[in-house]
Amino acid sequence: MNNTTENYHFEGLPESFWIASTQKTNYPRLEEDIDVDVAIIGGGISGLTCAYLLKQEGLKVAVLESSHIAEGTTGHTTAKVTSQHNIVYDKIRRQFGEERAKQYADANESAIKFIAQLVDFKKIDCDFLRQSAYVYTQEDRYIEKISEEVKTAVSLGLKATYLEELSLPFSVKAAYRFDNQAQFHPRKYLLALASYIHSEGSSIFENTKITDVKEGDRCKLIAENGRKVLADNVIVATHFPFYDGLGLYFARIYPEREYVLGMKIKEKLPEGMYVSAEDTGYSLRTQPFNSEELVLLTGQGHKTGQRDLTSRYLNLKTFADSIFKVRDVPFRWSTQDYTTMDGIPYIGHLTSKHKNIFVATGFAKWGMTNGTVAGMLLRDLITKGESKWQDVYSPSRNTKPSSITKLVQENVNVAGNLIGGKMLRVPDEIEVENGEAKVVEKDGDKIGVYRDEDGVIYAMDTTCTHMGCELHWNPDDKSWDCPCHGSRFSYTGRVLEGPAIKEHKCLKK
Repeated sequence: MNNTTENYHFEGLPESFWIASTQKTNYPRLEEDIDVDVAIIGGGISGLTCAYLLKQEGLKVAVLESSHIAEGTTGHTTAKVTSQHNIVYDKIRRQFGEERAKQYADANESAIKFIAQLVDFKKIDCDFLRQSAYVYTQEDRYIEKISEEVKTAVSLGLKATYLEELSLPFSVKAAYRFDNQAQFHPRKYLLALASYIHSEGSSIFENTKITDVKEGDRCKLIAENGRKVLADNVIVATHFPFYDGLGLYFARIYPEREYVLGMKIKEKLPEGMYVSAEDTGYSLRTQPFNSEELVLLTGQGHKTGQRDLTSRYLNLKTFADSIFKVRDVPFRWSTQDYTTMDGIPYIGHLTSKHKNIFVATGFAKWGMTNGTVAGMLLRDLITKGESKWQDVYSPSRNTKPSSITKLVQENVNVAGNLIGGKMLRVPDEIEVENGEAKVVEKDGDKIGVYRDEDGVIYAMDTTCTHMGCELHWNPDDKSWDCPCHGSRFSYTGRVLEGPAIKEHKCLKK
């Protein structure tokens, strides 16, 4: 093992390669009331694909993004365009039967085909490249699972091959390959898609935070600045559904974070995209970078808000040094995604009672294809009233909302009551080093304190503004993260990720 990680120091703040290598968007903010056929809340791959396809059907659409499009989860993905979602098909077949497993396979293969055809037809320069996708294991207990996954995948018509070895710089116990998959640059793809949406009566609005949805035959959306959007149909594509109409999504999906290094190495990674069957394993793929090549190493996953004093980025660097000769790490970033209790995304009607409000969430780290599936499936539900994939993705499958309705009623106002009763005062003396954070108590209230590299102190309440959970410090991303539902706040109190809408007041001294 190379000991190059010892005393290693990353330069600057984490930065996504996808965002750094593309121009920032500048779509207008919503400044007047509008009336549309479909209002889409969220400007990631789900929202933009929905908007593009619905506009192609002749509908007037509006995409409403609280920040900038394709800068959230989509801007921090590893961007694998694949129907190979680790070990999933045998699990679906066992839980729901072969027909639904077939729906899932067909949907994701159709997503790959859609992206490939659109890139070719529109001549989108987005580094689209056909690749094989591999799942590998280094543990005996996954060998049989991989073998069964291959058998199920083949029975569903997928091109899957069982392997006993790979050309990776470490040994594996077993692996399998899907042929004719792909990778791309997600922001280059989506910014091109956005340019076809924002015209001819359809619009994209940035810096437009929707804070409420009024249900009805025609829905009314309320923006933070008071502007209103009247729409026949609403799609909630905000990653975590900030509005769930008592669909109780907070109890049905859970957030996880992973970390990515964009590295230059002396070796050449074998062609293909690789991911470990183990939750604690690593993912690898390449990406063109100027005249060179980046290797994207992903791993160190954990539940959002989990306390950890070690640096996930340094842990990744240690692993990288054990298998590669790492020349440089020009990029590093983290990503967050939500997973449903059964591992299949929720795409469809928000609840069985909502006929004109739809949702797309819970992609379990496979959002490039599932986000594209969301666009095709929701287009069909809105324009035809049905989709051939609706059963496997239905948000209403096997749910028992009555069992936790009481929990919602008891907790929905927790955050407001807790925060409203707190007085935010910064202690006169705080023992915290530059670049570090800690939680201190002042008159019985917990205050999160961060001191930046210049010695400036930022203090804020550590109660999440969503449902009142206690925030934990994330030392890698310099953020306060919620372990309950995945909301994240900057050290200045700004909402980085929902479902929280309300920002924190921050004192600075």
